[in-house]
Amino acid sequence: MRKVIVTSVMTACALVLMAPQAAMAQLPDIATITEKYADTVVNISGRSEPGEAPKMPGMPKAPQGQNPFGGTPFEDLFQEFFRSLPQQQMRPTQSLGSGVIISADGFVVTNNHVVEMADVVTVKLTDESEYQAEVIGTDPKNDLALLKIDAGRTLPFAKLGDSDALRVGEWVVAIGNPFGLGGTVTAGIISARGRHIGQGPYDDFLQTDAAINPGNSGGPLFDMEGNVVGINTAIFTRSGGSNGIGFAIPSNTAKTIVEQIKEYGRPIRGWLGVKIQTVTPDMADALGIEKGKGALVTQVLDGSPAQRAGLKTGDLILEFNGRDIQKMVELPKFVAETPVGKTVPISIYRDGEYLVLQASIDELVEEGAEPVLPKDPQFTETLGMNLMDLTDTLRAKFGIDSGQKGVLAFDVAAGSPASRAGILPGDVIVRVNRATVNSAAAAKKAIAADKGKSVLLLMNRHGNNTFVPVRREAKK
Repeated sequence: MRKVIVTSVMTACALVLMAPQAAMAQLPDIATITEKYADTVVNISGRSEPGEAPKMPGMPKAPQGQNPFGGTPFEDLFQEFFRSLPQQQMRPTQSLGSGVIISADGFVVTNNHVVEMADVVTVKLTDESEYQAEVIGTDPKNDLALLKIDAGRTLPFAKLGDSDALRVGEWVVAIGNPFGLGGTVTAGIISARGRHIGQGPYDDFLQTDAAINPGNSGGPLFDMEGNVVGINTAIFTRSGGSNGIGFAIPSNTAKTIVEQIKEYGRPIRGWLGVKIQTVTPDMADALGIEKGKGALVTQVLDGSPAQRAGLKTGDLILEFNGRDIQKMVELPKFVAETPVGKTVPISIYRDGEYLVLQASIDELVEEGAEPVLPKDPQFTETLGMNLMDLTDTLRAKFGIDSGQKGVLAFDVAAGSPASRAGILPGDVIVRVNRATVNSAAAAKKAIAADKGKSVLLLMNRHGNNTFVPVRREAKK
């Protein structure tokens, strides 16, 4: 369980008096929730395999017949000394946490920090059966991991519910394995929503006073209908135990990440390409707005969706895709959740005017990740090529320099005029005859306007420009 250390705690107590009958009528039926869904909660242990500690360096090898220390016996003495030292072994380490089965075929959701250091992950069910799990994918920034076990049978499972429908004050139940004590049930309420606790760029935690302790990590937070509305992940603590302030990842966040990991093996996040800062009251006064809300743009990155949409430094983003930006920290999460390739409205305040811009969202390509395309990419077809406007996602996929301008030949049909001219997928059209083109639509229009038997294209491949004549197909 992640811990966030605080230096002071202020408590307040209130005594609420009610008739015993009224109190009993309002108590939640925790026992029924436990009976129905306790078997969906699992114990997760992770083990790192033992390995040898680094060995002492060997003696330098001299050319045959020579010795750097002036004699073979001296070298042999040192070699024997190092060989006689005991070879220390790195001890296996174990992590312990919880998880919840979310499908009858054995998909399990837990925290990334429960499994991230493990070479072998074991899932134990409530009937004491154990299975080695496959880690399908992880999301360290949201502290989520998706596992898969093959039990050879249909498993009990819980559904990921709608965390957006939760209200502060609603009852919730946490089931997990605190301190390794399996099947422990605690209950409480949703204390707050939208908590930002400095754990990552996409913080949006549910806060609960249901007791959560080390070992609860990755376990479910149930609502009173038996839906998983959160994945328990962090606590505020001074002692290492529960102080009644715990945090859970909302189930709607988990649902999105789970589906992306199932399809791509990793999370897929949208990218706008701006740097932003919080709007203070003084800034709001200087900008001429009533209160400090929104995200103030401090930089627009070259070639980004924001630049293409016309965003500028100094713009105040008030809404993104119809969602109000009350706090600056909300914008990165809203952008990350946007499907790649989707065009969304952005409401801004600029120089006393309210404007709405349209931005087509690229993928945030993280180091070592293979970029993916939108599910339904929009192509412009001409000369047997499918053309696309260049985006950072496409640049990363095809290895195109960030400063390269033009239009991407995404794929080329076999036997087409483009194919016969030697054009390959990943090539970039820079010019059509003497006209520079920076959009697929402009390239198609310029090619159609040329009435010659061949059209001359300036193509760029791996940073090198080449003129390529493409002979049109003869009309029948």
